[in-house]
Amino acid sequence: MNGYAVQANEKQARRLAADPRVASVAQDTEVALDHYQKNPPSWGLDRIDQNDLPLDHGYTWPESSGAGAGVTTYVIDTGIRVTHRDFGGRASYGWDFVDGDRTAGDGNGHGTHVAGTIAGTTYGVAKQAKVVAVRVLDNEGSGTTARVIAGIDWVTRHAKKPAVANLSLGGFANAQLDAAVRNSIASGVTYAVAAGNDGLAAGLYSPAHVKQAITVGAGDRKDARASFSNWGPRLDLFAPGVAITSASNASDTAKATFSGTSMATPHVTGAAALELAAHPEATPAQVSKALAARAATGRISGGGPGSPDKLLQVNSP
Repeated sequence: MNGYAVQANEKQARRLAADPRVASVAQDTEVALDHYQKNPPSWGLDRIDQNDLPLDHGYTWPESSGAGAGVTTYVIDTGIRVTHRDFGGRASYGWDFVDGDRTAGDGNGHGTHVAGTIAGTTYGVAKQAKVVAVRVLDNEGSGTTARVIAGIDWVTRHAKKPAVANLSLGGFANAQLDAAVRNSIASGVTYAVAAGNDGLAAGLYSPAHVKQAITVGAGDRKDARASFSNWGPRLDLFAPGVAITSASNASDTAKATFSGTSMATPHVTGAAALELAAHPEATPAQVSKALAARAATGRISGGGPGSPDKLLQVNSP
């Protein structure tokens, strides 16, 4: 483009515009990254950017985070429909430990929903993060502990850092599973894990009771602990987990609404991606500490014995 910028008053600008050698004169304007979403389709996004109710029908994320650009998130789950339009080409396959190949597609819907909450353009917390499918659960949503461990170990070996992994799954305490998560965290991957949906103490479950992971309980629209959510001192944060709308595996434009600590956890994974985008050298412990410090307190009702009164927030108070 042949042109230049000058400082000029209105009279000078009009004189320039009248010059036959000048094609046009335009007033300069400011531009900025778009870090606000009006009327997000999920109330969960609306809740995690403000300390208090009522909801304000918007989602604002920290400008410094770049919406998670430069961070890779790993969804260890049922796979992902990577062609869904909400991912905008940022979703890819890692490995499929169910079928033993590189096509970690989603025949269930759980993994796509989780991934949408993490990194979807419309449904996601970190709208520019990358998301990688690591399939360890079959089309019925079931799998073995050995397969989950294999998926975690794959992330440990292959993660492109800065990285966050999401485990919206679990079972009763298992030392080998816990060790795999701890080893992966020690390698530099931040983990957000679901507290579980049995309404019991999270300390009974793996990987929920891994201290180094960020363990997430589910809250509802009124900031009450969801009746199904596990609880206790092993939790680190609560996040929205009731009637959460996100991407569906049914088509490239489909959406679905699910509930569970599985739905709460990807809100935290997305928030961790925002934190890492702003601070790419942060360790998993530093990411966990930052999210805990930023959380809204005095909000969760009926949290359960020993549960932290901390509700996920992406913005500093």
